[in-house]
Amino acid sequence: MSDFMTSLYAALMVISTVACVSGNILLLLIILWHRDLRTDTLSITLSCCVSDLALGLSSMPLAAYNSIAPTSNCCVSHGAYCQGSGFIFLLLQTSSIHSLTWTTVDKFTEICFAFSYNSIWTVPRSRIVLVLIWVFSIANAAFPLLGYGSYTYSESRFLCCLSFAPEHKVFVCVWMLASVLAPVLAMCGLYGYIVYVARKQARRGTFMCNELHCYYVPANQYLKSSRVMVATSVCMLVCWLPYISVCVYETLTGEHTEPLTAGLSTWLVLTSAALNPWITCLTQT
Repeated sequence: MSDFMTSLYAALMVISTVACVSGNILLLLIILWHRDLRTDTLSITLSCCVSDLALGLSSMPLAAYNSIAPTSNCCVSHGAYCQGSGFIFLLLQTSSIHSLTWTTVDKFTEICFAFSYNSIWTVPRSRIVLVLIWVFSIANAAFPLLGYGSYTYSESRFLCCLSFAPEHKVFVCVWMLASVLAPVLAMCGLYGYIVYVARKQARRGTFMCNELHCYYVPANQYLKSSRVMVATSVCMLVCWLPYISVCVYETLTGEHTEPLTAGLSTWLVLTSAALNPWITCLTQT
């Protein structure tokens, strides 16, 4: 990259870092302050929030720093520093997207299976899901340290990350399918079905009841909810599809993409960590 582009990349990373850290801290404070927001599935929401906050405190500042002042420690691919930062990056990336996916499943269950929701999502089951998320994420990030895949310093991304070389294509493809593509498509599919339910409900309206009285819910309430879901799906696709495309292209062809393309796709996927707390807030009742 040219000096101007590296400076721009660093500036974008700094902006994303500030947005990510402030947004996730704000979400944590809101949850801690309002006890009525604490549900049986709160641990999964906190998992996503903590993962994104950790990304905002580790990988994002590191990418910004490396882009303007690269050091010898970060550029030694086989060094402990690079391997450790690559492990943390992949661990937090995986735990974030899978936690957000299960948060979407929780919202889908609450809307589409309202009468049985409390029996489906209990505290023990939420804890089991949380343990499975982190066990999967840790195992996923540990495979490259054991010889399945590899961590290397990427000069176009300014981060230690997975090596998208052809010799690791089996691991990269399995990782991409199971850890990234499947969760993203699952979230978009669930949001799409929720939108379908919301628009169907908007055509006929409904009555909501509490302890005192029943009231009619106007159609624009459902349509407003569906717009949020559509915007969320678009944001997820915009943030993740360029990264997925670049990684698959480099792995299957053995050719490096343009530094600008690789850097932009990495910035977008890290920026998703700054958008996740707002997605969580907007998709709640």
